[in-house]
Amino acid sequence: MRRILQYSFSYWRYNIAIVWRMMSRACTVRTPSPSVDAASALVTTSTPNPPPPFLSSMIRWSQTYDLCVCHSPVDIEEAIRLATYLEKPACGLRCFLRQRDASVGGAIPTELCQAVQSSHCWALLITPNFLLDDWCQYMMHQALSEGPMSNRIIPLVLNLSYSQYPKELRFYYYKDLSKNPERGYTQVYKTVLKYLEDMDEKDAAKVDCNMHSTSNRLAEASCFPRTKLSSNYQNSEPLLSLQEIERTEAADS
Repeated sequence: MRRILQYSFSYWRYNIAIVWRMMSRACTVRTPSPSVDAASALVTTSTPNPPPPFLSSMIRWSQTYDLCVCHSPVDIEEAIRLATYLEKPACGLRCFLRQRDASVGGAIPTELCQAVQSSHCWALLITPNFLLDDWCQYMMHQALSEGPMSNRIIPLVLNLSYSQYPKELRFYYYKDLSKNPERGYTQVYKTVLKYLEDMDEKDAAKVDCNMHSTSNRLAEASCFPRTKLSSNYQNSEPLLSLQEIERTEAADS
């Protein structure tokens, strides 16, 4: 009996010690060391860069998409990776993917033609599957007809040799996604931004030119009547009074 009481007492004392230790740990307040404070003070909160101002311009929103991704259905995964990179908040571009954005049940030629015409730039994901797809060839030639010899066409090569590269695009600088895909995505993003920036500058220069010409026309219109009236006044003959007219008629008779 004595052994049982000793065992019970030691057991409860052990449990009470554990509970007390846990309560003391929960109640103690840990004060950070000076080294931790210094390290936390050195950490700077990174704020995202504001978007370029030309991304909110009217010339950009005149089109539905910033980039039309032309690809084979077999290469849909690579096309999705490209669109996901460009559509993330850090980039904020609007991309067209045929499997996602085309109208269900619409005519394929009409849908693809509208996608090309309603996009600022076109990314051609050229692979062996791209060369075997007739609709990819259709979109490539449609893009060439919309913007020949322009920087709106962005060829992207993946698992393709130079001998297989389309002859229609030999004068374009292509980007190889086989070596470093993310770097290629960044180059596509910069190319689209450069085009949108150039378009915004051209639109601003056109607006300034129109305002300048309108102000010149208003200035000429305000000065022209004065010149005409003054010239008519200077060239007009002096008016005769009624008595002088009667004297002239009497002398003639």
